[in-house]
Amino acid sequence: MPPPFETFAAKLSYEDLPDGLLWTLRRSFTDTMGTAAVASTTEMADIARRGALALFGAGSAGAARILLHGGSVSPVGAAMAGAFTVDAVDAHDTTSPCKGHAGSAVFPALLAFADTLDRPVTGAEFAVWLAIAYEVSYRAGLAQHATCPDYHTSGSWTSTGVATAVARALDLSEAQIRHAAGIGEFHGPRSQMMRCIDHPTMLRDGVGWGAPSGLTAAYLAREGFTGAPALTCEDAPAFWEDLGTGWRTVEDTSYKPYPCCRWAHPSIDAAADLMATHGLVHTDIAGVDIRTFHNATRLAGHRPKTLDEFSYSIAFPVACMIVRGQIGVDELSPDTLNDPDILRVSTATNLIDDDHYTKISVGKRWAEVTLRTNDGRAFTSAPRSPRGDTDQPLSDAEISDKFHRFSDPVLGRTRANELENLSGRFDTLDAVQFTRLLDLCLSAP
Repeated sequence: MPPPFETFAAKLSYEDLPDGLLWTLRRSFTDTMGTAAVASTTEMADIARRGALALFGAGSAGAARILLHGGSVSPVGAAMAGAFTVDAVDAHDTTSPCKGHAGSAVFPALLAFADTLDRPVTGAEFAVWLAIAYEVSYRAGLAQHATCPDYHTSGSWTSTGVATAVARALDLSEAQIRHAAGIGEFHGPRSQMMRCIDHPTMLRDGVGWGAPSGLTAAYLAREGFTGAPALTCEDAPAFWEDLGTGWRTVEDTSYKPYPCCRWAHPSIDAAADLMATHGLVHTDIAGVDIRTFHNATRLAGHRPKTLDEFSYSIAFPVACMIVRGQIGVDELSPDTLNDPDILRVSTATNLIDDDHYTKISVGKRWAEVTLRTNDGRAFTSAPRSPRGDTDQPLSDAEISDKFHRFSDPVLGRTRANELENLSGRFDTLDAVQFTRLLDLCLSAP
């Protein structure tokens, strides 16, 4: 029998963490901070920081610095601003089975919490908190998607994981951990994901409220607030039967090579391969047909006007890859949205809702692309899923390259190198070294 989730959270030790899990958490730390660096320059991040500074002054829980800004607010305010910051650029780690993201909520919340403490924190201790937050989030998310009729954002289930991890970090009893998870689940944002797909705005994936909701839940449980049970943790046993022996975090965490919705990635990869294989340039392309699963066709986005619309589009990122051969930091600039060559290809792109790809796109996302040329030829890709999934993982070199492309222009190469080095072995750091890593993550560039 698996332990109850509250026992798992209360008793987990660093020695219980398998090598594969630590490897995943290290990659996610580095990858999240690279995304946070470029995202910290966005309007969305700036608005969130201003909101936190206006509304979330530090109280008796202590002060926390806002991610890559340094402004002092409450830990809840820092979690909110940090999560909105990471979510502002859709390049953070992902979990296809949960149809969402954990790192964009977990890291801002736990970094904010760690910054409030008046005692030193070691990397090993932080690794335990991360492991709890990720694992509970993923399992709660799977349970929620299986039992709820609507498709909710990542904030709706990461709030439960964050609450559980922070409750453990506060050294709460198992009973209090149950209440923290229940409060986090109940008050987490049950926000509708497809609303943000159909109408892209800064609401994004809900983690801007999921992270602070989870953190608040743990502090309320400490004070005696009740909220158990968390139904996704206690009323869906199929998703918890191997807790402590199997790790969804290892099996389900993947990484993005491109800063846009994961659903667009198989089409982007297919288009890139076709262009390279057949020696095509963008002026050869007369039109593009993308055959994929239903929800991906709702990304649409032939003429995005904002970074939010770009992030939740498919035609425009595919056109970016065809025209520029990349989707990186430069493609996040406003000028890209008005590039006539990209717009020409994007508006000549047809999205085809395919029943077969909809049926098989469970836990993995599928697409195929046909490029039609001006001289009447047509080139069709094989069906494919995206690079970065666990069966097509990004290499350590690719993770590093992505980190530096996103962070060097913001942090400078010297600071980025140190951040990469320390985040890539964070669990081995002593308290002094981990304090340095906190400073690199939280202070302004």
